[in-house]
Amino acid sequence: MNSGLVRVAAAVPEVAVGNLKINKERIAAMIRDAQAKDVSIAAFPELCITSYTLGDLFRQRNILEQGSEVLGELLEETKDTTVLCIVGLPVHFSDKLYNAAVVFQSGEILGVVPKAYIPNYSEYYEQRWFASGIDVTGENVTLAGQSVPFGTDILFECKQISELVLGVELCEDLWVPFPPHAYQAMAGATLFVNISASNELAGKREYRQEMIKQQSSRYVSGFVYVSAGPGESTTDTVFGGHAVLAENGNLLASSERFSFEAQMSITEFDLHRLSHDRILKNTFVAQDPVRTYRRRKFDAQQTVPKYREIERLPFVPGDKEQRDARCDEVFNIQVTALERRIRHTHTKRLIIGVSGGLDSALALMVAVEAAQRAGLKKSAVLGVVMPGFGSTDETQDLGRRLTKATGAELKEISIVNAARAHLKDLGHSGEPDITYENAQARERTQVLMDLANQEHGFVVGTGDLSELALGFCTYAGDQISMYGVNSGVAKTLIKEMVLYVSEHSEKLHGIAKEIVAIPPSPELVPPNETDERQDTQKHIGKYDLNDFFMYYVLRFEMSPKKILLLAQTAYGEYSKNQLREQLKKFYKRFFASQFKRSCMPDGPKVGSVSLSPRGDWRMPSDAQADMWIESLDE
Repeated sequence: MNSGLVRVAAAVPEVAVGNLKINKERIAAMIRDAQAKDVSIAAFPELCITSYTLGDLFRQRNILEQGSEVLGELLEETKDTTVLCIVGLPVHFSDKLYNAAVVFQSGEILGVVPKAYIPNYSEYYEQRWFASGIDVTGENVTLAGQSVPFGTDILFECKQISELVLGVELCEDLWVPFPPHAYQAMAGATLFVNISASNELAGKREYRQEMIKQQSSRYVSGFVYVSAGPGESTTDTVFGGHAVLAENGNLLASSERFSFEAQMSITEFDLHRLSHDRILKNTFVAQDPVRTYRRRKFDAQQTVPKYREIERLPFVPGDKEQRDARCDEVFNIQVTALERRIRHTHTKRLIIGVSGGLDSALALMVAVEAAQRAGLKKSAVLGVVMPGFGSTDETQDLGRRLTKATGAELKEISIVNAARAHLKDLGHSGEPDITYENAQARERTQVLMDLANQEHGFVVGTGDLSELALGFCTYAGDQISMYGVNSGVAKTLIKEMVLYVSEHSEKLHGIAKEIVAIPPSPELVPPNETDERQDTQKHIGKYDLNDFFMYYVLRFEMSPKKILLLAQTAYGEYSKNQLREQLKKFYKRFFASQFKRSCMPDGPKVGSVSLSPRGDWRMPSDAQADMWIESLDE
C-alpha cells in the first residue's frame, strides 16, 4: 500500500581501531541484521571502516590501499541485500585525502560525498589529514573498482517513493551556519543523514539532540544522525555512539550511549507528513537556482509502522511532565483569549451553563481565572445549572458544587416547564426524539443569552473541538455562544486539563475527579428502566478513536487508508473492520456537520488543529464524503 513510510536505521558497530578487516565484518553483520528487520536505509558512523581516531596513520599507504580493498569486500559480501548503506571511509582523490561518506546498495556504489567543513579547533585536528570537499562537484572517483560520482552535489532519489530524496553530510557539516543539508533541502531533499564522530562532553548530548530536532523542523525533514562508539581510541577523547532520529522537530528515536556492543536504532519516517507540511508552508522554498545536484536512483520499499510509536492520544502527551506543560500552556492561551475579550467589551459578567460535565468544568475554571486577571471578582462569573428532562441528580449536584468551589456565583433555572410548553405549542407528543432533545438545548441557550442581556455580560461557550468535528452540538443551541473558549481543545485533552487546573485546590480537585469518572452524556433523555444514562460514546463512538481520526484528517490530511493503517497500529484491541466502520462514521459526521462550523463563534486556537472558518479550516458545507468512505472498501 501507499503508506509513505520508510524504515531507517542508525547503526553503531563495535569498532576496532585501525583493523579494517574486523570493522568490515562487523558492519556487514549489521547490514544483514538490518536486512532481516526490513530496513531500507542504514547509516554508519564517520570513518567507521578505518575508525575515526587513527591520527597520522590515515596517511599510511597500508590504510589507503586496504580501505578501497575492504570496501570492495563489503560490497561483495552484502550484494544480496537491498539496504541502502552509508559508511565512512578516507578517499584519495586528485592528490588529496577526503573524509567521505560512501553510499551503496546491492554491491553498487551510488555516490561518494566528501566532508565539506573540516574542523581544526580544540580536540579536532582534521585539517592535518583531510581536505575540504566543499568545492568538489561534478567529479568521478574510482573506488573498489567502480567509477562513481564524487562530490557534495549528489542527492539520492528513491524510485518507489517519490517524496523520498536523501541528502548526505558528515559531522561538522551539521554545526556550521550554512550546513549542506540547508541547500539539499532547497533542492528537494526530505531526509538527511549525518554520519559523525562527535565525542562526548558533559551537556553535549542534550545540545546535539536539540540541534538535530531543530534542524529537522527548520527544513521540514527527517534527520538521521549517527556517531562513533566507545570502541574508538580514548587517548584524549571519549565517543558514546549517539544515534538520533528526528522528524520535523519530533524525536523518533535516541540511543543509549557508551555501549561497547553494536547497537541499531530503528524507526520509520513518514514522507507523507513531510510532504504535507512542505505543501502547507508555502514559505518553504524547495529550489536553489544557483546549485545543481546530480541525482542517483535507489530502491526502498514502503512499510508499516513497527518501530515508530504511533500515539493513541495525539492531543495528549504521554509523559506526565510534558502533559502538565501542555495543559498549562493551553489553559493560559484560553485564559488570555477570554481576558482580552473581557477587556475589549468592558463586561462585568460572564455567563456559563454548568452541566456537571467535562467541557463546562474547564470553561468555568478558565472564566474564573480570566475574570480575576481582568480585575474582576470570581463572583463576576455566573454559573447556571439548568435541569432538564434527562438531568440526573448526580451531575446537577456536581455542577452546583463545582460552581461554588471555583468561587463563581451559582444560579439554578429549570428548563423543564419552558421546554414542555414549547413542545406542546408544536403539537409534539412529548416522546423522546431529535426535536425533544434539541428543544432543551435551544432553551438552555435562550436562558443563557437572555441572562447575559439582563446582567450586561456575555455567554461563554463550552463546546469543544471534538464536538465541532463530529457535529455533536445543537445548531442554534449549544453551538452558539458569544465566545467559545474550548473550541480549540480536543475532548481527550479536556479531561486531563480539568484534573490539572484543579490541582491547586484539594476540594476542587476532588470534584474534578468525580466529573472525569462519569462517561460523557448530553442528558437530554431520562434514564431508562435500569437507570442507564444516555451515553455519548455509544452514539458517536469512543472519543479516543474520534480524536485520533480527527488529528490525522485535519493535521496531516492523510488518506483514509493511511489513517486506518495507523489506527491499527495504535489500537490493536480493535479489529480492522471495527476501525474501518468507525472511521467511516467519522467522515460521515464530519462532512455533514460543516454548516455548524461555518457559523461558529469566536474562540482561540490552542494547537496545530483548529476548525475555525476564519482561520484554519475552509470547507464547503455541501461537500460529499463518498470518495473518502468508498476508498476504505477498496
